[in-house]
Amino acid sequence: MKYEIFSLLDWIYKKKCYFCRSSKESIRMCSNCYKKLTQLPTKTQRIIDEVNVYCAGIYSKELQKLIRGLKYHNQKDLAYFQAKFMYEYWQKLGNTGDFQVVAVPLHKNRLKKRKYNHMEIVAEEFCRLTNYEANPNLIKRIKDTKPQYKLTKKQRLGNLHQAFIVDKTKLLNKKILIIDDICTTGSTFEEIIKELKQNGIYDIICFATTTPF
Repeated sequence: MKYEIFSLLDWIYKKKCYFCRSSKESIRMCSNCYKKLTQLPTKTQRIIDEVNVYCAGIYSKELQKLIRGLKYHNQKDLAYFQAKFMYEYWQKLGNTGDFQVVAVPLHKNRLKKRKYNHMEIVAEEFCRLTNYEANPNLIKRIKDTKPQYKLTKKQRLGNLHQAFIVDKTKLLNKKILIIDDICTTGSTFEEIIKELKQNGIYDIICFATTTPF
């Protein structure tokens, strides 16, 4: 209820920072709060089936609130700031070439409940910053999986087994950059990588906004 009240107040008055409630800049994440986001060292965080996985920051404090605000509380304006944070990290990696950006898809049941895929919005903002092309139709989630956060690594892999399919008719002649908000064990990326490689697609990079570790 408080988020609806805040939205109404933003409409009546100047837009307030979602984090500190300051209205000086009339944006949803002011400069001071954005500066509190801390990047991880610029390196490969893990390798899954020969695919590099990068994570831009640690899932804590302002970054945690940013992701949860966009994901669960309809704060769609925050997608730009999440994308900007990822973009600033991505620039330091030095990956060259053109990419098609694929957000980890939601199952239709969860999409119906949530009304939007938050990572597709982030992907669109990320593409505006990079001049890449978003490709929301390449991968579909066909299994309505359980929430992952309480599951072990083994349970996560079982939960995600055959959860995704690739539509090769939607494949662009570009490298693939898969993006997600949180990479914990890497199980989601692992299952998507497996499905892509089974379809003869190998030029892949995975990139998450955060990791809990």
